[in-house]
Amino acid sequence: MKKILIIDDEVNVALLLSKFLTRNGFDVQTASNGNAGMELLKNGEFNLVLCDFRLEDTDGREMLKNIKMQYPKTGVIIITGYSDIKMAVELIKMGAYDYITKPLYPDEILNTINKAIETQYALSEDMRDDIEPAITHSKSKENKKVVQNGEFVFGTSRASKEILRQIDLVAPTNYSVIIIGDSGTGKEAVAKSIHLSSPRHNHPFVAMDCGSLTKELAASEFFGHEKGSFTGALYTKIGHFEMANGGTLFLDEVGNLSYDIQAALLRTVQERKVKRIGSTKEIDLDVRLIVATNENLQEAIQKGRFREDLYHRFNEFSIYMPPLRDRGNDIMLLAEHFLVIANQELSRNVTSFSPEVVECFMSYRWPGNIRELKNIVRCATLLTEGNEIMMKALPLEISNRMMAFDYGSNGSSASSSPVETPESKENRHDLKNAALEAEYETILNVLKEVNFNKTKAAEILNIDRKTLYNKMKAINLK
Repeated sequence: MKKILIIDDEVNVALLLSKFLTRNGFDVQTASNGNAGMELLKNGEFNLVLCDFRLEDTDGREMLKNIKMQYPKTGVIIITGYSDIKMAVELIKMGAYDYITKPLYPDEILNTINKAIETQYALSEDMRDDIEPAITHSKSKENKKVVQNGEFVFGTSRASKEILRQIDLVAPTNYSVIIIGDSGTGKEAVAKSIHLSSPRHNHPFVAMDCGSLTKELAASEFFGHEKGSFTGALYTKIGHFEMANGGTLFLDEVGNLSYDIQAALLRTVQERKVKRIGSTKEIDLDVRLIVATNENLQEAIQKGRFREDLYHRFNEFSIYMPPLRDRGNDIMLLAEHFLVIANQELSRNVTSFSPEVVECFMSYRWPGNIRELKNIVRCATLLTEGNEIMMKALPLEISNRMMAFDYGSNGSSASSSPVETPESKENRHDLKNAALEAEYETILNVLKEVNFNKTKAAEILNIDRKTLYNKMKAINLK
């Protein structure tokens, strides 16, 4: 049970908030002033502190400073009856998760609390250790899994180890990083891991989806605006650069930005200053940039869709995220991890996958990558009545795709090509079948080159031995 400390000198507010959070499953304690709150923190470990800004013996700024200095793993949300944007920015820079103004709305504060605890959960090594036994049996430091917000696991495959090595190298620096990979491969999780492993980990991590921005909204989202600066600007808005000051700004699908916004972005990155729309005041920036893309930005440069100078500003270090199908044994590690999460979400007790499901997962190409795997495991957990996920709980498209080109059904051997039946002749221009046939030929040719030494073949094919065995089994190469 998550523990929350409420520090507020308004007894009625503290009492109502305490009852509300207790009903929602939290262990809550209250204190009426700063000194009493610090004493409670000294005597027990809390996940989160809700602290009123104006206290009889101190203020929220001092409380935040003391809590972050003495208990850095504890999240802090400041509550006040006074709305002040400048103060909010200052408190977030000091390490507060958020700043909420009264009156307090139940749904809003519960949502903010859950997000704050989730963020602190990712930051806390102790909390990571609590959940690791559920996702790994390995005790070696080298093979230790890293979980980001319950969404992503770095495994033991060669690809995963290389990603971890690169994160360890670049995290302590201030280099800008480009993360390249297909949709669903975990690019944001890697960005969070870099941030959490960096000296900026106590400062904000702000993520921005560039793919969802219209040309009209992009400037306001990046740089913010002053009240009345344009039609519809009913209030002052803090941009993402300013929100991330001192920390990390993650720009996802950066290749979707318009050319005009790229020019404005380049100026901000070069000068390390930002100016809100409608303001004459420049704000100094100390922001680390991490960007992600699922397209080839160098091709976009050649086609005139992306600025080369901005690309080189971003590309001080690059990390490639391989597709899930190239991560070998990580597939089942991830599946088991998502099974743990699904059991918690659905209050189920599904313990394993059937051998047929394991074989299916290892043979499937996962076009949606980790995101697709997570969704399939969640759905299968919901549909499973017993303790083991069976093939019937999987979506039809998985088994259909896996069987799209069933090698070996005609008794073909490793030394001969698959028999072309009338049905296969009819479908030979099907791209799925063509891809499977090409994979068959590639594996067979490599095996012949190395005299059927499977270790060498796996190295040449850039997969591990188990993945090779599973692929050979799927296409009946014996």
